[in-house]
Amino acid sequence: MTRYQHLASLLAERIERGLYRSGERLPSVRTLSQEHGVSISTVQQAYYLLEEKRLITPQPRSGYFVAPSKAAPPLPALTRPAQRPVEITQWDAVLDLLSGRMEVEEMLQLGNGTPDIHQPTLKPLWKIIARLAQKQDARLLDYDTLYGVRALREEVARLAIDSGCQLSADDIVITTGCHEALSIAVRAVCQPGDIIAVESPTFHGTMQTLRGFGLRAIEIPTDAVTGISLEALELAFEQWPVKAVVVVPNCNNPLGFIMPEARKRALMTLAQHFDAAIIEDDVYGELAWEYPRPITLKSLDTDGRVLLCSSFSKTMAPGLRVGWMAPGRYRDRALHMKYIVTGSSAPQTQMAVAAFIRQGHYLPHLRRMRHRYQRNYETLSCWVRRYFPCGICVSRPQGGFLMWIELPEAFDAVLLNRTLRESKIQIAVGSLFSASGKYRNCLRLNFGLTLDAKIEQAIVTLAQAVERAMHACSDDGISHKTIKP
Repeated sequence: MTRYQHLASLLAERIERGLYRSGERLPSVRTLSQEHGVSISTVQQAYYLLEEKRLITPQPRSGYFVAPSKAAPPLPALTRPAQRPVEITQWDAVLDLLSGRMEVEEMLQLGNGTPDIHQPTLKPLWKIIARLAQKQDARLLDYDTLYGVRALREEVARLAIDSGCQLSADDIVITTGCHEALSIAVRAVCQPGDIIAVESPTFHGTMQTLRGFGLRAIEIPTDAVTGISLEALELAFEQWPVKAVVVVPNCNNPLGFIMPEARKRALMTLAQHFDAAIIEDDVYGELAWEYPRPITLKSLDTDGRVLLCSSFSKTMAPGLRVGWMAPGRYRDRALHMKYIVTGSSAPQTQMAVAAFIRQGHYLPHLRRMRHRYQRNYETLSCWVRRYFPCGICVSRPQGGFLMWIELPEAFDAVLLNRTLRESKIQIAVGSLFSASGKYRNCLRLNFGLTLDAKIEQAIVTLAQAVERAMHACSDDGISHKTIKP
């Protein structure tokens, strides 16, 4: 991040927090130059950037002022799902979301979990893949071991040091994406009919994995800042034979929080007390905006009960299908599950990712993506404040590229999604992220996209449809009225 971008980000944060209020005059260019030890041109560039984002407005001979805007929406409240084991539903809705990706040329996807794969920092990856193909190395076409390419496992172990983990290549199993890692982890610790505790809301892929294996989920209330409620989880342990807990503590999907370290330690203590496994999804952890990145639960694991799952799908590209897991004491069981599900993973993309990391391309790419996603979040937050009606709650992610919006309780985002199709727009409705179909009044947005004029207009269309639907709800108290986008 350049100096002017850093300064612009700092000023935007101050505006967001209300330190500079709507209509208030900002410090002069010279004052900021002296205060931050930067040149006048750096301050001017920072102000130009904020002006482009419509956070500030210039007034001739008077300086810059905070642009008039609505106050930042409040955070979503602690969720309150039914705290009993339930059969998992929502497969049809998940299939609908996945099917929408097939219409990518026609449908604008505002809610999927796809990262930005068009950045120049990924160009070396294309060259590496091409060189591997040119060598015609027979290993690319052969079966790999169940563990995965050793060179990649060594690089993953080295990267894991940043998350506080001390892992070796032998502790790691390469998988076909994080989704397979989660699937293997669930099957390694559970039997059909078992009960799994999950955050609520949580990743829909995890829910469907539990459903596919004949498991029941108990949804635990989750806070948009501190994460899963440890008090509610302890109560669930006391009332039900909970076999394992599935959590996304770092850059949570879909709420975006980073669980405070003290609560991570308390969660570990709780799991040890009730002898439960922890399945940790850290697929977004390396996209935390603050450095150093947050520690994993695995780094606090002293007895091997944490099965850490991650991948390069969100940090690099999902089409690589390169994931990994550190299954701890469940290693032998995990290897068996991998064998009976997919066997070995494709070696070519593993070797390409290993080379990309080894040659020094991965960390610069990560830094670029963190900065880009943080700037995009500031832009999308500004658009949400400007275009959406009052009466909504919005998450404040600390990393990744996903935002959660909570609308009034009577709102039906499922109906909204259907009507948006007429404008060739698709969102991820909140009910996807619940075992029992809760959160129909919520939606998830992706700000990893290139936030150009086309996306801004789509946000305007979405906001207008939301406003009309909210008016319909308030007028007759019925959320099933058809609303045209």
